[in-house]
Amino acid sequence: MDIRQLRYFVTVAEEANFTRAAARLHLSQPGLSAQVRQLERELGHPLLDRPGRSVTLTEVGEAVLPYARAALGAVEAVRQIADEFTGLLRGHVTLGLVSGAAAASQEFDLAAVLAGFHEDHPQVEIALTEDTSERMLTALNRGELDIAVIGLADEQPPPGISAQLLVDEPLVAGVALDDPALTPPERTSIPLAELRDRPLISLPRGTGLRGVLDRACGQAAFQPRIAFEAAAPLFLAHLAARGLGVAVIPALPADAAAALGLRTLEITEPRLRGRVALAWRTDGPSSPAATALLDLLRASLTTPGEGGPGARTDAP
Repeated sequence: MDIRQLRYFVTVAEEANFTRAAARLHLSQPGLSAQVRQLERELGHPLLDRPGRSVTLTEVGEAVLPYARAALGAVEAVRQIADEFTGLLRGHVTLGLVSGAAAASQEFDLAAVLAGFHEDHPQVEIALTEDTSERMLTALNRGELDIAVIGLADEQPPPGISAQLLVDEPLVAGVALDDPALTPPERTSIPLAELRDRPLISLPRGTGLRGVLDRACGQAAFQPRIAFEAAAPLFLAHLAARGLGVAVIPALPADAAAALGLRTLEITEPRLRGRVALAWRTDGPSSPAATALLDLLRASLTTPGEGGPGARTDAP
């Protein structure tokens, strides 16, 4: 029995779809299907029902799946033990990035950390994915992600998740230069209540920044009027500069805002904060490679306002 065939079977079972499984495994769909059928012939039973696009497990497939996963886990454990004796680190790490995290890279040089890790551990494959914070938190809990850079909507991460702050900055209202909110001209802030009837431009639902905005508006007893949504804060600023609404974005330097044709006013009553954090399961990543990358990220990336390694936002 070929261990690769067991991996293919497990992946198809998890994805419930041959096309998605083939993409995840970097294989052609016909080749993947042929390998799974070969495994079924060897076992003498069909493992998967293929009525259409969706794939379901047969009764035999349900019974075989946990043993197939255990076999794959045992093979990985054998590799890890052997690698410990040679000092070689290898494996696969999945790292999630919140939409627009690249824009925050001016605060922390994630690319440089990953490049250094790859140079030290060339046998470790790092898969990067971009998604909303809510979906990545779910993926962390399910073990589908090892580490994630997320936006925090609440003061503390959800149960089972630990986090280290990377960015903590005020949220501002970005407005066009002729916006009536800029009266008087020397104004530097705007109460949240003044945004009640204004069209707003914001990140999508599921992002940390949008969660902060929705929660604050709910506490102020009004529903925000979201006119436009986009994943990149810089694009939100461009939309606001065109007079399409008020962009709720992280603070920008005055010269950067002026270059966009934008003025920013700090949102007050209450003051809102945009927070980006490194997140992982509290019980730790499942592989030595993921643990090593997490340790490096935690040591390399700093907490806002501090010069040393960042602190967890949950209790130790």
